[in-house]
Amino acid sequence: MAKKKPLTKKQKRILQRRRRRRILFGIEIFLLLILIGGVFIYAKLGKMNFTDLDFSKIGVNTGVSDNNVMKGYTTIGLIGLDGRDGELKSGARSDTMIIASINNDTKKVKLVSVYRDTYLRIGEDSEGNGQYNKANAAYAEGGPEQFLSMLNTNLDLNVTDFVSVDFQAVAEAVELLGGIDVELKEEEVVHLNNYCVGTSKVTGMDYTPLEEKAGVHHLNGVQTVSYARIRYTSGNDFRRAARQREVIYKIVEKAKNSDIATLSKILDKVFPKVYTSFTKAEILQMGMSMMSYDIEDQTGFPFDHLYGERVKDAMGGLDVVLPVTLESNVIKLHEFLYPEDSYTPSDEVKAYSQRIVDKSGFGDESRLDHSEDGSLAAYRTGGTE
Repeated sequence: MAKKKPLTKKQKRILQRRRRRRILFGIEIFLLLILIGGVFIYAKLGKMNFTDLDFSKIGVNTGVSDNNVMKGYTTIGLIGLDGRDGELKSGARSDTMIIASINNDTKKVKLVSVYRDTYLRIGEDSEGNGQYNKANAAYAEGGPEQFLSMLNTNLDLNVTDFVSVDFQAVAEAVELLGGIDVELKEEEVVHLNNYCVGTSKVTGMDYTPLEEKAGVHHLNGVQTVSYARIRYTSGNDFRRAARQREVIYKIVEKAKNSDIATLSKILDKVFPKVYTSFTKAEILQMGMSMMSYDIEDQTGFPFDHLYGERVKDAMGGLDVVLPVTLESNVIKLHEFLYPEDSYTPSDEVKAYSQRIVDKSGFGDESRLDHSEDGSLAAYRTGGTE
């Protein structure tokens, strides 16, 4: 068999750009539909759920809000909810959390997935002290304002707008598009079938269990959402984030090739399950500008992290992803999002970071050489998981 020729630098750049375009989230679905439908879609925007935020509750400190570099970016919190009826505005945990940062001049977009189990300060307790927990608990406890406050206070950001969508919206969109084809490993099929039981109950939608074998499977709405929720395979939550991006990419690609009647039905189903702080005029403007946006890069947060049984034991049984350390990870985050900025962590971030070190016992000396995995078997002080 003839050997494949190595890719040229130009071919590699093209491939990288294609991969970056796959890093999409639910907001692009309705922005795409707005772009296609124009005024027709504008009338349907009334089906969405809009809110005005109380900016005193979203935790932006003065030093961050006055930062001239950050003022040159529009930063949005994107949320995918594991929600039930009536939990779109609060009460549901945010299974997907993405920070989208748009350079206002270049229209370049960078995306950061915040892993749902990341241990952060999510708010205050009843006595006014810091409350630390998994990041996905913030939205459940205090809705979008507490979610944005968690991002802003832990990460020294200035995020003042959000878009949230519950998983039933994804299931219904997939159904109307006729399903999607996904290549699955056998272990993924087993877990997908298990997740379908709960997903079907919540959505009220039907499914047929898949044959437990590896290969390409055609997934309906319930199966698609269940696939995106799998976390009990190698890579657990980090691999799940990749599955979610794959699902959204396939949905968007199908939507691009659908007729206006199908898109209209999707809007009628999906828009009532969207909750946002943007106005209708702002959404329409963003939709009309979408073709000029280019997703430049993406990553996950925290960059350096630990998880596993030893972390769970150190945290009193709480199974979390530890940023090691929060302070050093936030520095890396700002280098990624705002490379032209000279960033110094705030006193608040330093204090939160030290609190996490004191609680867990894992500090700078435990930082990973390579954090793609994050299991304690990899951390440089030795030992196995």
